Amino acid sequence: MTNEDLLKKEELIKFEQEIADIYCDGKIHAPVHLSDGNEDALIEIFKQVKKSDWVFSTWRSHYHALLHGVPREKLKEEILRGNSITLNFPEQRFFTSAIVGGIVPIATGVALGLSLKKELRHVWCFIGDMTAETGAFYESAKYAENHKLPITFVVEDNDESVGTPTKVVWGYAADQKPDYLLRQRNNIVYYHYKKMYPHVGAGKWVTF
Repeated sequence: MTNEDLLKKEELIKFEQEIADIYCDGKIHAPVHLSDGNEDALIEIFKQVKKSDWVFSTWRSHYHALLHGVPREKLKEEILRGNSITLNFPEQRFFTSAIVGGIVPIATGVALGLSLKKELRHVWCFIGDMTAETGAFYESAKYAENHKLPITFVVEDNDESVGTPTKVVWGYAADQKPDYLLRQRNNIVYYHYKKMYPHVGAGKWVTF
């Protein structure tokens, strides 16, 4: 990594730690989903994302917002308002949804619109491995590839569907590859990482 990449990584980690501290102090009265462990992968991916591109994400989107140019303080302000899982910044063409798979057809529709208008912009849609198993994703990815739409789906695999291993949810064997990897299309980018924070908040999972 370059010095610039290392600086970006430090800034990302510092931001999430700051939000985690504020959350643990009880100053955010809404769900917060934090990232950690996937900084390197995202920094590399966003080298391909232009400022004029559209970026769509899920309920865990702080890193995506920062890397796409959403001002740090503006992002922090929205999180403090309780909007961590529903961040939308039209000026930066950045939109999210807290609904599993909810953002996928919207992103695909925007890509279709860009194609019809012959606009030279690209759409990037970030999803988790849980969403990658849904019908909405399969249909959208197939439709987008067959119609050559300007969209890239980024599957961020942390092995979990909320608090349950994704392979257990879908009945995969331990050594079995998920369907979306076996049928991987040209418009899908995949990376795997180990999530350090729990599904919601900044504490630890407690099993009773």
